[in-house]
Amino acid sequence: MNNGINLQNCTIQSVIKENSDAGLRWDVLRLDQVHPVISGNKYFKLKFYIENAKKLGKKGLLTFGGAWSNHILATAAAAAGEGLKSIGIIRGEMPEEPSSTLMDAASLGMDLRFVDRSAYRENSKTEHFGLPIYETGYLTVPEGGHGAAGVSGAAEIMNFKGISHYNLIFCACGTGTTLAGLISRASPGQQCIGIPVLKNAYSLKNEIQAILPDHAIGKRWELIEDYHFGGYARRNEMLISFMNEFYEHHGIPTDFVYTGKLMYAINDLVINNFFPEGSKILALHSGGLQGNRSLKRGLLSF
Repeated sequence: MNNGINLQNCTIQSVIKENSDAGLRWDVLRLDQVHPVISGNKYFKLKFYIENAKKLGKKGLLTFGGAWSNHILATAAAAAGEGLKSIGIIRGEMPEEPSSTLMDAASLGMDLRFVDRSAYRENSKTEHFGLPIYETGYLTVPEGGHGAAGVSGAAEIMNFKGISHYNLIFCACGTGTTLAGLISRASPGQQCIGIPVLKNAYSLKNEIQAILPDHAIGKRWELIEDYHFGGYARRNEMLISFMNEFYEHHGIPTDFVYTGKLMYAINDLVINNFFPEGSKILALHSGGLQGNRSLKRGLLSF
């Protein structure tokens, strides 16, 4: 998959330097710079789904998400760039005014199909969705790229030069696919840590374990579940204020659904002396900045 992807743009940016008073190092891998639309981890999670669709002679991709879904928009862009069609099964009834995300996806050729929330919950994890709107000839991509192909793609994030220097690798977790990919490629001296963005993500650990390759079983990883800010896409004044301050100090924009919560979590853990002295922390910026368009204009300073 090409689509104008430029992995050379992905720099590692320092937040806390190794010789700081904190006695540790905290850097950010700027995956948000991969592509303006197929940004962050989305490129990696979609890579092998795209390759599989082309190998199998499929005419397109069928996937799932909400009105502001980064995954929906990235899939639409990735499919269009590869000459494939796309269908988006959207959670909820068709709104009178579609979100900017859905309008952009439609402009990229995605056929949007709206499903009421109860039916979506019951069917979104089945291969064929179980509804009449399913069409043959499309490769089904689970929500968020969840699955073996998504894990294999996310694992390639660990190929970036210099990642072997870090002993703690952090990422935000929705489906857990990216974390599973990182775990699968982590070296014996590394621990992968996920910050769930959903409240009460009790099943997430089991879901991650279920998609880990056999060779990754037993590797060091954990979830820290105290930074969801009330649940998926929930936020408060404290989070928004932190995101603005983080951008002011480091020039790194974040989104309120995933990366804002991730950076807040690491910062809070640093303040509370959670990390052993000498820790080398790498946070993955998973992109998704387009979702900030759902916020009131002017709430963020970037």
